[in-house]
Amino acid sequence: MRFIIRYFFRFLRLVLTPFMLVGEKLSTPKGIERTSQQQEEVDKECEKLALYQFKTCPFCIKVRKQMARLSLPIEVRDAQNNQQRRTELEQGGGRIKVPCLRIEKDDGSSEWMYESDDINQYLQQRFG
Repeated sequence: MRFIIRYFFRFLRLVLTPFMLVGEKLSTPKGIERTSQQQEEVDKECEKLALYQFKTCPFCIKVRKQMARLSLPIEVRDAQNNQQRRTELEQGGGRIKVPCLRIEKDDGSSEWMYESDDINQYLQQRFG
């Protein structure tokens, strides 16, 4: 029975994936506009951030939309298909769970933030 359930959900995910990706493209908001100097400052700050994600995870899509809304060029790292990124996530953050925002501190340490709502709130407070 587990076998049937597992393959049912894999099939369902396979069927829904294109719809989720097209839906993301169609519903992604236009980013806010800043002066070139302000955007340069934001770009520099975003170099310290990296989002570990799965392409079709609905919570990752939610965070990517927030990034687009705030015009944030945060590096997106695929933790589903890239074994190196997956290992980084597990070793640094302690678990393989997405979305996860890696925040590099000025002292060289890193903070790993999980939960899409927490990440979106952090991005809004810092860059909104």
